[in-house]
This record gives sequence, structure tokens and C-alpha cells, in this order.
Amino acid sequence: MPTIPPRVRRRLAGAALLALPTLAVAQPAPATTAFVDVTVIPMDGRGPLANQTVVVQGDRIVTVGPAARTAVPGGATRVDGRGKFLVPGLAEMHGHVPPPNAPAQLTDDVLFLYVANGITTVRGMLGAPGQLALRERARRGDVVAPTLYLAGPSFNGNSVNSPDDAVRMVKAQKAEGWDLLKVHPGLTRDEYDAMARTARAEGMRFGGHVPAEVGLLHAIDMGQETFDHLDGYIEQLKGDQGPLDAAALADVVKRSRDAGVWVVPMMALWEVLYGTADVATVTAYPELQYMPKATVAQWTSLHTQRMASPQMDRAVGRRVIDNRMQLLKALSDGGVRVLMGTDAPQQFSVPGFSLHRELLRMREAGMTPQQILASGTTRVGEYFAKSDRFGAVAPGHRADLLLLDASPLADVANLTRRAGVMVRGRWLPEREIQARLAAIAARHRQ
Repeated sequence: MPTIPPRVRRRLAGAALLALPTLAVAQPAPATTAFVDVTVIPMDGRGPLANQTVVVQGDRIVTVGPAARTAVPGGATRVDGRGKFLVPGLAEMHGHVPPPNAPAQLTDDVLFLYVANGITTVRGMLGAPGQLALRERARRGDVVAPTLYLAGPSFNGNSVNSPDDAVRMVKAQKAEGWDLLKVHPGLTRDEYDAMARTARAEGMRFGGHVPAEVGLLHAIDMGQETFDHLDGYIEQLKGDQGPLDAAALADVVKRSRDAGVWVVPMMALWEVLYGTADVATVTAYPELQYMPKATVAQWTSLHTQRMASPQMDRAVGRRVIDNRMQLLKALSDGGVRVLMGTDAPQQFSVPGFSLHRELLRMREAGMTPQQILASGTTRVGEYFAKSDRFGAVAPGHRADLLLLDASPLADVANLTRRAGVMVRGRWLPEREIQARLAAIAARHRQ
């Protein structure tokens, strides 16, 4: 056999290596969790399904089926669902997250407070420069947080001084990657219309308040998607002056439904702002322990001043609140899509905890448990349908889940009776949630 020179041997060896197939770097398998023998409230049009097994891999639900016929994958974390109820994670559709210059611990705590209460999606409604990085950190799972959809810095009487300003601001926010535009009071009609037309051309949705010069009906005609705080409705119906006119109410409900708008009521907060919730009541909320003392002191000072102000007419406030309750019932029954939201963190609205106070007000307005639950699950999934699939317990949906000890269809207050929360496939049993809540409270006590 002829001797092969060393230089040729090296060349042949190199050619042989190049001819080998490229070997992929092994990736860790996504975590798998199975909720076994649980009653599922799927929120997909079907009623509760007893004795189900729900399998999650990574951040997706992959299987929902009868426990007797649904295999649990080897190595899966098993969660005993006997006697418990599995529902989709909830949403805060008008929430806030701290800006990038806030202390990192405060930001982490606020995001966790949402998750601790079963809120797995937050639509942040006041963006700040640099905040989009937080949205991506949340989605990667670098911090325990809901999935965030963020409005950019608001369009208001200070940020917009001409129609050209509005056009430039829409295009800038589109280029920066914000999820929607936030409208605040103060825009002229020309500025608002320039924003709305440009948003439509750029494919940007917008919502929030209704500037006084614009008015509800014009905002609906211009394509505003969400009307937060029910802003513009009481003004349109003159609900601060007396009982709502039945014909006018029916007309505005029809216009809203036909235009496909969404409303985010925020009933509990408005009771604070209109002075129908007294200082002693709101300062006794136990969830205030999870907020910084300086924040609670500021809220208390503002509310005390508000209640003592000569401009505070409690009779008018009571009338507005009663009319808002009637309005919410009419909108919900009339087919207008309602979205769950509280404006937290806001005066005495602690992230996550405020939602449970809001649910009781929605119930008091006459909404059914099914309607209330839909406002934070399937309706939210519909609103964000172009971005992801979630809002139901169904294969392919994002694995945002809330495990409960009692059915929320029997009483929405049962949404507080948690056994644990799953956010994008990460399972947090209630004991872990309570331990972290205790740590947050301890920091604020110090």
C-alpha cells in the first residue's frame, strides 16, 4: 500500500470532516405539566368539562381530554386537579407598569402582583421611553410577569400641538414597535382626526379617553377601538344631570355595537374618584400592604383632599356612579364587548387585587358570571387575535391558566380561591405565591 504524504492526509481528513452532516446542538426539551382529573371551564362555548387532563408543553396547551383516556407524558410535573377548576388566565386591559427609571424591585413586584392574582395578560396604557425592553424581558421569562402589550406615550394636549405633531407621533410609535396608541384629554378635533387617519393608514389601533372637543360619537366614527373608563358615555348621555334617557341610551348602545367598539369600565376606581367610597373604607383595604408606604400616603392625601373639597358634590357623584352601573348593564346586554380592567396601580387600586373588587362591581351592575369571566378571557383573546392565541383552555392556546378551589361560574368571587397560576407555561403553586407576597409586604413594612 503506497504511503500517503502527511500534507495529503491532512487535506483528505479535512475533506472528510466537511462531508459529515452538521450535528445540531441538543436543546433542552420544553417543560411539561399535566393538570390531572380537573374540571375545565374552557370558555370556548362549551360548559364545564369534568374529569379532564390538560397537558402543557413549553408555553402551549397541547392536549385537553378525558382523564381516563389522556396519557400524561413521562417526566411531566403532575398537578392534582381533583375537586378543582381550571380556567384561562385573566387580563388587566387598562393597567400600568413602572417606567424604566423606577426601582427594579418595584417593577418586579408590580408585575408579580398581577400574576399572583391570576392576571396573565396586561395591556399597559401609558408607555415610557425604554419600556419596550421590559415587554421583551417578560416574554422571555426573565421576570415573573404577565405577557405585556404596551401603548406608547400618550397623545394629549401637551404632547400634541398640531395635526402635524399627531401624524409624526403616530409614525414614530409605529416604527418604535408599540402595540397601540393611547389617547388622553386635551386634543383638538383636528389633532385627533389627524391621529386617527394616520393610525388607520399605519395599521395602529388606538384607545383610551375621549377628548372633550371630539365627543363620543365622533370618536366612534373615527375608529377609536376602546373607550376606557366608559369615557365619553356619561357626557354624551348627560348622566351627571339626571336619570339616563332610555331612547338615548338605546341609541348609543346600538352605535357602539354596530361600530364594534370595546369598553373597559373600571367601575371601582371611579367610585373612589367621585367620592362615593369614603377615606376610612379605602384606607382599610388589606392589599395596601403590598404597595410602598409613600404611595399609600400619597393616595390617602389625595382622597382626603378630594373629599374635603368644596367642589365635591356627593349627590352628583352618586348619580354618576348609579348611571354608570346602568350604562354598563345596557352595554353588556346590548352586545357591546366589555373588557376587564382597573387602571392599577392607581388610587387604592393595587395591581391584581383591584381586579377582584372590580368583578364585584360588574356583578352588582347585573353582569352574569359568564359575561364577567369572558371579559377577562375570551374577549381579550378576540382583541389580541392577530398577536397570539389565548383566552381559552384549548390546544394551541398560550398556557395561561388559573387553578381554583371553586367554580367562578357559581360566584365570580371564587376567582380569589386559587390553588395556583400558570403564566406562559410556568407553574406557580399557591404556596409559592403566598411566600413571595409575604416578602413584598415585609419589604414595605421596613
